Amino acid sequence: MQKRSQLEFVALMAALMSIVALSIDAVLPALPEIGDYLNSVNATENQKLITTIFLGLGVGQLIFGPLSDSFGRKPMVYFGFGVFVIASIICVTTRSFEVMLLGRVLQGIGLSSPRTMSIAIVRDSYSGDHMAKILSIVVMTFILVPVIAPILGQFLLFNFGWQSIFTVNLIFGLLVMLWFWRRQPETLNEHHKKTFRLSIFKTGAIEFFKIKPAVIYTLLSGFITGSFMVYLSTSQQIFQEQYNLGEYFPYIFASLAITIGLATYLNSTLVMRFGMRNLVNLALIAFVSISFIYVVLFWSGQNPSIEILLLFFALQFASIAFLFGNYRALAMEPMGHIAGIGSALNGFISTVMAVPIANFIGSFVKTSVLPLFIGFLVTGLITMGLFYSLKKPVRVKPAKI
Repeated sequence: MQKRSQLEFVALMAALMSIVALSIDAVLPALPEIGDYLNSVNATENQKLITTIFLGLGVGQLIFGPLSDSFGRKPMVYFGFGVFVIASIICVTTRSFEVMLLGRVLQGIGLSSPRTMSIAIVRDSYSGDHMAKILSIVVMTFILVPVIAPILGQFLLFNFGWQSIFTVNLIFGLLVMLWFWRRQPETLNEHHKKTFRLSIFKTGAIEFFKIKPAVIYTLLSGFITGSFMVYLSTSQQIFQEQYNLGEYFPYIFASLAITIGLATYLNSTLVMRFGMRNLVNLALIAFVSISFIYVVLFWSGQNPSIEILLLFFALQFASIAFLFGNYRALAMEPMGHIAGIGSALNGFISTVMAVPIANFIGSFVKTSVLPLFIGFLVTGLITMGLFYSLKKPVRVKPAKI
């Protein structure tokens, strides 16, 4: 196997995550059509086509993470993608809304493997602020998918029907799997490999919950992921039904994704200079302040002009971009010896927290965007309290790789 550059490593890790993003974001423009085809009750019910895949992502990480600590990262990626293939066939062939939701959960379970393994592989290969830098670049590249996914989804929807979105996603996934198979070596250190037994789940979980910073940063991820998931699940409804901009939805979504991408890139350039914790502190203050200003200005529930709304969204998502990668990196930093189960528990807890948060807040987003920003504000305040409950850690010398 030829030696890879760091650029190729970053691109490959981003591609693994991108299968997940494509499965979520390319479907967004087709939610009303899928709902009509499957006789769903209303637009709020259609939001579950997005939140259920996240539920699967959370549950699946708890399975594949610990298994990867025994059998390696690569076999788990292949097994997970196999589950995704079966789930995609279920989604395309069913005429039942409930079976479709089951298929989406299974899609999430399958895709949780490449998502979790990409983070574990980065943790296997890097540590400290350097790890945060690599994760930020991976996430930034991964953000490019939400820029093009809704546009691709709308093109496929109009020309080939909503089922083609699932088919194209499968083809993309197969290409990434081929690339991964040919170019990515196994990264699990033999010294960290654990003999598989059911007790590994128990011992790994006990070890995880003993590490207070890992637990706190995982909870922070859950609240922020939940608030952002509300936007993902309601964005099509907001722009199409509240603003009558359905045909422009993919372009609006793309422009906001670019904002997140640029902020994530800025984070990757600043994190080595200022450190993860300092950037999280500033981003949290911004997150709470922006949502508070919106709630005060538009407390009546009357939506602002689309330009004002997009400005608030752009500022809010820029702050979220600084939080996402740094939260995950801060949680993973003390867990190098249990990177697989550590990444799994981090993803499971944060995602399973996020789904009910998103479903609850999303149920209020019907005729106004105000409930979304109230949700941002409440989750932001809770997150801020948890963050300040942690003492600033003593800086340690990065571990040798």
